[in-house]
Amino acid sequence: MSFLLQFFTWWHGQTFGTRFHTWRNGEFVGEDTQGNKYYRSKEDRRWVVYNGLVEASRIPPEWHGWMHKTVDTLPTEEDFTARDWHKPHKPNLTGTPYAYRPDGSILNEGGRPRVTGDYEAWSPK
Repeated sequence: MSFLLQFFTWWHGQTFGTRFHTWRNGEFVGEDTQGNKYYRSKEDRRWVVYNGLVEASRIPPEWHGWMHKTVDTLPTEEDFTARDWHKPHKPNLTGTPYAYRPDGSILNEGGRPRVTGDYEAWSPK
């Protein structure tokens, strides 16, 4: 089953084409705490093979700068310290039962908030 998933889908990890390209052109440069693996080519193309679900927000701050060529030094080659504003990863919950649903949303169980009178609808004259 995993062979078919690699052959036809990308959201479960790398496809067969990515695996072949990585084998031929990729130089392994490191791995983050979530198990994502980072590669580069001779032309300095950079890519990540996700460990599990493919979601760009899963790239941690120390690798984000390297992936976007903001810095050329690998996080494994420097002493990276996370800032206090770096937050742990939270998955994208859009489309799940845990997604944010504000008051007034048709998917929210609560009712629509009452109009307070601070809004006046525009009407053409």
